[in-house]
Amino acid sequence: MNGTIITYSHNMLSNFNLISTIIRIFLAMFLGGLIGIEREKSKRPAGFRTHILVCVGACMTSLIGLFVWYEMGDVTDPARISAQVISGIGFLGVGTILVKEHDHITGLTTAAGLWTTAAIGIACGYGFYSAAFVGTFVVTVTSAMLFKLEKGTRKRNCIRSIYLEISGTEYVNEYTDWFLQELGAKNILIVAPRSAIKHNVGIEIILAFSDAENVKESLEKIRAKERVAFAIESIRKDTQRS
Repeated sequence: MNGTIITYSHNMLSNFNLISTIIRIFLAMFLGGLIGIEREKSKRPAGFRTHILVCVGACMTSLIGLFVWYEMGDVTDPARISAQVISGIGFLGVGTILVKEHDHITGLTTAAGLWTTAAIGIACGYGFYSAAFVGTFVVTVTSAMLFKLEKGTRKRNCIRSIYLEISGTEYVNEYTDWFLQELGAKNILIVAPRSAIKHNVGIEIILAFSDAENVKESLEKIRAKERVAFAIESIRKDTQRS
């Protein structure tokens, strides 16, 4: 008797019918919401409602593909509609990626999470429940817990902007090469001199440091250069969670 009930339940969930359709949509809503809650707590651009809608929408495309296949038979491919989700969700993910000053990029994790959430929704729509649950678990753990591990194993860099002026325009190329090779400058901008001193050239360089001591050492090296009139620094930003 128990075996019959289990077999019936399995067939009900595996076959394409009204009950399995309802279960798959609500399962997609639940799993998408689990991922969205973590993103909402982290105050990411795509939060609770966005992940639910992405997961349910992806699930719907799978269900529509199955419905058309059952109605029309082998003349259509049930995976054709849902296959477009994988590429189409990229446009939504781009909206969460922000390029801030000095090429600092945030939102990549959220974009990847949306893409994976769509895949989980597709799995729900096709009744691939085990993959949907395991995928949700992996995404949630990766987003919520592994960030702390990653944060603990890498140095927290601060990006700083150092402004300096050199005397003599003919030395600009020589000094920019030195900033790149010796200091590992991320970006170099040639700007108008703030001092308004004739023949001075203003240079702004972007450097990444792990601690304040490295900032002082770099400033001392810059100020020791023969043509450097003065050099000052200011904190711009720290690395952020994506």
